[in-house]
Amino acid sequence: MIRRHIVFTGWVQGVGLRYRARHAAALYGCTGWVRNEWDGSVTMEIQGTQEQIDSVILAIERGAYVRIENMDSRTIPVVAGERGFSAD
Repeated sequence: MIRRHIVFTGWVQGVGLRYRARHAAALYGCTGWVRNEWDGSVTMEIQGTQEQIDSVILAIERGAYVRIENMDSRTIPVVAGERGFSAD
């Protein structure tokens, strides 16, 4: 189990990225959250196995209008007892 803090930049707001992330996280059994930022980026914290997280990111990238130009990702401490995935 790992947790990643990821900041997406590019054409990432207003294109369904948060909806797709929430749906994919539920599908692949990940927990965490995703939100739009004031600067046009999208921040996500996601927890699961590396394979689960990779599957969620691939699902996001397949979005018809999503264009991720950069993805800054780092490992952060796991949040014990977290349930679900929210999109703010």
